[in-house]
Amino acid sequence: MEMIKKMKMSVDSKEMSQYGIYFAFLILCVLFAASNPVFLSLGNIINILRQISFNAILAMGMTMVIITGGIDLSVGSVLAVAAVVSASLIQASHPMVPTIVAILVGVLIGAVCGCFNGVFVTKGGLPAFISTMVMMTIARGAAQLFTKGRPVSGLTSDFTFLGSGFILGIPVPIYLLAGIVIITAFILNKTRTGRWIYAVGGNETAARASGINVHRVKMVTYIYCGMLAAFVGIIMTARLNSASPVVGEGYELDAIAASVIGGTSMEGGKGKIISVLIGALIIGTISNGLDILNVSSYWQQIVKGLIILVAVLIDRKAAK
Repeated sequence: MEMIKKMKMSVDSKEMSQYGIYFAFLILCVLFAASNPVFLSLGNIINILRQISFNAILAMGMTMVIITGGIDLSVGSVLAVAAVVSASLIQASHPMVPTIVAILVGVLIGAVCGCFNGVFVTKGGLPAFISTMVMMTIARGAAQLFTKGRPVSGLTSDFTFLGSGFILGIPVPIYLLAGIVIITAFILNKTRTGRWIYAVGGNETAARASGINVHRVKMVTYIYCGMLAAFVGIIMTARLNSASPVVGEGYELDAIAASVIGGTSMEGGKGKIISVLIGALIIGTISNGLDILNVSSYWQQIVKGLIILVAVLIDRKAAK
């Protein structure tokens, strides 16, 4: 009888862990809507989705890395170096290459940075925290060196449409976010690579014993994360019509927060893309709601930190 009770408590705990984030998001929406009717207006909802699109896309790549038991602290810096290089290729005053080529060059830079992260972690045997922190410093320095510390602005209209354009009244970044969510969810849930990613994060030793190339799987996740970071840098540049070498500072923390709040385990082996998207929405909703209520951005940082702390504590408790 006691065993049955323990099993029931375990099931209840898993259900709460699985659906708690959706209830939390719903409660937040109700509270902010009650505080200010503007919150639920169509314009504000679209604004929230556009605001969270950058962090949510970063969180997709970050989640894939975290599921394998790793971390990537370099995404903000990779975002910056890809942004300034792509922007320099398509300045309206002297366009050098077609827009699509500039975008591909930026994404390739992200892939190369991610590849280096993967090599440091797998072949070099460095902890992910250390190796990606090294890349964070190198990429930020490269962005500063490339631009001599000055922003790159005055971009072509074809390029800026990517960040500030609308299709059927919906901002283009929202469509891009939807596409990335679908692609990432498909990789993790419908492909052999996705199964391997979960297997490596769940038990690396067992995964290696079953014939999975653990190093290759980790490399794939870091490269994918780097590519998405670069893509976000490109979208942000298109949105702002300018690329700064200091853009993206601290973005890695927001991406980690969205992933962890969304239920991705820092221990590895667990994470759902839809839940991570809700995690990004929670962060964006809190920021937007507090802005509407004229709450200081300093307090918003404190609230965000406390949410991350609670999410990690819940993750640790669930892992025991």
